[in-house]
Amino acid sequence: MMNAIAIFNNKGGVGKTTLLCNLASYLQKRLGEKVLVIDADPQCNTTTYVLDEEQFINVYYEPTEFTIADIIPPLEDGNGYITQFDAIRSTHFGFDLIPGNPKFASCEDFLASEWKDVKSSDLRGIKSTMLFIHFLTLCSKYDYVLFDMGPSLGAINRSILLASDYFITPMSTDVFSLLALENIGTSILNWSKAFNKGIDGMEDSKRKSIESLKNACDIRFLGYVEQQYIMKTVGETKRAVKAYETILKKIPDEIQEKIILPINGDERSDIEYKIGSIPNFYSLVPMSQTAHKPIFDLTNGDGVVGAHYQKVKDYEKLMKEIVNQTLRNMEILK
Repeated sequence: MMNAIAIFNNKGGVGKTTLLCNLASYLQKRLGEKVLVIDADPQCNTTTYVLDEEQFINVYYEPTEFTIADIIPPLEDGNGYITQFDAIRSTHFGFDLIPGNPKFASCEDFLASEWKDVKSSDLRGIKSTMLFIHFLTLCSKYDYVLFDMGPSLGAINRSILLASDYFITPMSTDVFSLLALENIGTSILNWSKAFNKGIDGMEDSKRKSIESLKNACDIRFLGYVEQQYIMKTVGETKRAVKAYETILKKIPDEIQEKIILPINGDERSDIEYKIGSIPNFYSLVPMSQTAHKPIFDLTNGDGVVGAHYQKVKDYEKLMKEIVNQTLRNMEILK
């Protein structure tokens, strides 16, 4: 059974793309899962991260590949959904990719204008809003489909979240990430209610055209990953420096109030919502970006020397823990 997971935070600069690409690569390369990543962020950071030079040229300079922007024109022209797509296999990350496209930003206005028709149970608006729900029906050969998303509460992200089974929120360790949490929980809750109400209000004759699709938003919060803090060693124990530690201590309660309760309801004692904690890995991140390889696969040929080797091992250990906790939470929430 395919699971759709959105990696979402409406605040930018939280390390979302690095987390998503390494998590997806670990699922594919270490666990043998079949993974598709959809770069739905018009900034295309995932695409530039995971494609090598030749693949990048084929997408942007000598366009021959399918991109995320290709799903929109048939809808705008009134011809309905696409019926097939071809993904790219990332050379080093291993997973399949639907590349991003800056032109995809232009569909924000189209999807926003269609949303008003969802609220009035109009078929056209509902079908347009369900474009990712339909797209996921074409992805049945995959075990996991992961969405990279821009840092916004716009119409594109709304359609993705309505289609997804779960979402994960990367958190940078700063007060602005804490402040952004309320918008996440409130927005997803309101969108879900409006979408489900719109579906419920449809005439039976019109409902038939979408009855093969998922007819309700039931997205669940899988957890969060705290990132980008600096560690120090106290005795034999590593811990975040005080300025970061103060913020880290506030995250669980804020997550509980602003996201878990609105989206998942009463907290379950058998779920650990902190699925991971990744301190600053400094030069390994740009090294990974330059090599177009996951951090846990970096080698001497990519610039790894000395203490870097241990850091690469440390990162793989953290990624293993994050993936395992994510899978445990999914099993509980099914």
